[in-house]
Amino acid sequence: MPLRLWPPACARYVFGSSFVGQKYLKNSYATVSPTILPQPRTPDYNESMLPTSLDKNILAHLSTSSDIPSLHELIRQYEANSGHVFDRSLPYESRPSESRQQHSFTNISGDFSIVMIAHCIETHGDHKVSLSSGFALEAPSASLGDTLFLTCAHTLEEMRRSPLLLANAESSSQTSDRIRGSAQKSGTFVISGSAEHQQIHPVSAIPSALPRSDLMALACSKAQVQTLPVSLYPVQPGTSIRAHFVSHSDSPPVEPGWIPWVGGTWSKWVRGTVLGYRDFAGRETMPGTYDALSHLLFTPLPTMGSSGGPIVDDESGAVVGVMLGTRMDNRVEGVRGWGVPSETIFEMFSLPGLEGKR
Repeated sequence: MPLRLWPPACARYVFGSSFVGQKYLKNSYATVSPTILPQPRTPDYNESMLPTSLDKNILAHLSTSSDIPSLHELIRQYEANSGHVFDRSLPYESRPSESRQQHSFTNISGDFSIVMIAHCIETHGDHKVSLSSGFALEAPSASLGDTLFLTCAHTLEEMRRSPLLLANAESSSQTSDRIRGSAQKSGTFVISGSAEHQQIHPVSAIPSALPRSDLMALACSKAQVQTLPVSLYPVQPGTSIRAHFVSHSDSPPVEPGWIPWVGGTWSKWVRGTVLGYRDFAGRETMPGTYDALSHLLFTPLPTMGSSGGPIVDDESGAVVGVMLGTRMDNRVEGVRGWGVPSETIFEMFSLPGLEGKR
């Protein structure tokens, strides 16, 4: 029997979670689909349909918002600013002060440090909404007063391929980048707050992105939320973590600990463990070496809508990774949580002491 190497060169990634109109489309995760192994079974989740209240609320804000960047414009910024490095640094907070630590894992009123990101489009009665999670960084945006949010990029990539967006791409790119007065309305919003007091604000720009790592930064001028400390240093395999999960179930999930969140959704800080790291070729790597720590494996499996949310070191309270989805690692280990270590976030920023010297 000939020797077959893992992972196969033809492995492909499948990203995204989307909702079209009132019809719910089955969510796809950041998964590697090998040709030498059967497709992994989709995890059993008890989500049925995007809550109508959230769907309508997002579209209502879209219809009344004026002079905001359309998805066409944001996608052009995403492409143009790919690999852009800010002329300022992001604080190294591997051991943040007590006031900065993310330890509100049992907050009964919700967590104000995590936000929902909604990319949406409405045209001729049809609409599509793509959701992910995100969090604010302790770094000012280029525009004074803007808050900088970090999230995953694959939901925007999914919107870029949407037939609804492609239908009027040519006309929108010529004279109607802004949604005002257009038959097609689109944009991206940051949804923050709690179940009782949620706020929806438009994204003003995408100033930086790392498409290969599935990360992008969003600028929002009105959303003011608590920023999270980010650690530069990768944690060792076996480290205990907390990950912010989201459920779109209409009723409370069966497992205890879920609390009401924005838009009729549910959220929970779930306990987990860092399993290891991989480079872009899928080879196992280790922190403390010269290996490239391109991706992070963890448990448990994230729920849909959790992509872009933080992975927090249970001991230090600092962000040590960002969730992207799930991946079949191998036949023995099965499907695992898939993300990027937080050191990747620092690729968007200048080194301390070198700000403004490029």
